[in-house]
Amino acid sequence: MSLPALSISQLTRRQALLGMAALPLGLSAAAGKPKDKVDIALDRGARFIVNSQEADGSFTDPKAREAARNGYALTALGLMALASIGHQPGDPNREGTAMKRALGFMLRNDRRRNSRGGPYEYYGSDGGRMYGHGIATLCLSELMGMGVDRDQERLLRKYTTKAVDLILVSQKARKDNPAHRGGWRYDPTSGDSDLSVTVWQVMALRSAKNAGINVPKEAIDMAVRYLKRSYYSPRDARGRPVNLNSGCGYMPNQPPRYSTTAAGLLSLQVCGEYDALEVIGSVNWLKRRAVSKREQWFYYGTYYYSQGMQKRKGDTSRNARDTTEKLLLPMQSVDGSWTGVNGMEQGAGRVYATSLAMLSLSVKYHFLPIYQH
Repeated sequence: MSLPALSISQLTRRQALLGMAALPLGLSAAAGKPKDKVDIALDRGARFIVNSQEADGSFTDPKAREAARNGYALTALGLMALASIGHQPGDPNREGTAMKRALGFMLRNDRRRNSRGGPYEYYGSDGGRMYGHGIATLCLSELMGMGVDRDQERLLRKYTTKAVDLILVSQKARKDNPAHRGGWRYDPTSGDSDLSVTVWQVMALRSAKNAGINVPKEAIDMAVRYLKRSYYSPRDARGRPVNLNSGCGYMPNQPPRYSTTAAGLLSLQVCGEYDALEVIGSVNWLKRRAVSKREQWFYYGTYYYSQGMQKRKGDTSRNARDTTEKLLLPMQSVDGSWTGVNGMEQGAGRVYATSLAMLSLSVKYHFLPIYQH
């Protein structure tokens, strides 16, 4: 598999990000048009994220379960949510100030992250494990070019490079089952893989490559092969899936779920596999599904669903956007937050749910570089 050309050069990446200055109250990102209900909901969500900031700069929710208070992962999600609607750390407003402080938290040189040995930065040592590490690495890479000064930009590149190095080393950990090769799981040395952890690492690697950080082609190719093995279908003599109404499971040979199918779809797309049979089958499966807020891992799945389906353009994109908005807008609380409905997401906290809801609704803006190709 050959990677597509980078969607934007380093120069145009910076220019695109610098053009993301926060808009005046009452105007949307769409050519200064009056704000619609989605714009208003996103503004309210941004205020909640900013109000959730702690003294150390992190975004946290004291009402979340203790196990869900992963400072790096939640702060990274909050930063990306704010950036997805046009805010930057250098903006002279409340959102910009909050982002600068949050970015300072992510870049603080306290060495708590480097618990794996070697010259790496590990953002999962606060309990987020490789989930948190992948999310944090994606965030740092996406914010590159948005630094408020040269020192912060230098630190962004330094820590992102070290975080990427850990992802690459972890991918090479010995896997007990050959079907799990190329993927990731909870710990950098895990002997198996699952799709939910893998997709965050894939997104982080693809974003880092876009930002000019060295990511070997072999690493992306191995990850793509793992993602395709997670697609649930018999294979023909040439290894192609024969069921084109299916999707990715949590692990290879497991049936599709809403969250994992959507996650596998977007991850394959950002790696350039836009017309892969696994992508076509996943889109077909998701189009036939009556998506509900009762889905397991609803916010997580909808984040990937909204981004992945819009890349198909036409009716598929429009219908997915309508579905996302109809589901999410009525679920927003008076304070601007969203809350998990069931399962593990119910205790994951409002920063988690609000950030993913905002990233799902802001798909129309295409501000974050990872979604621009």
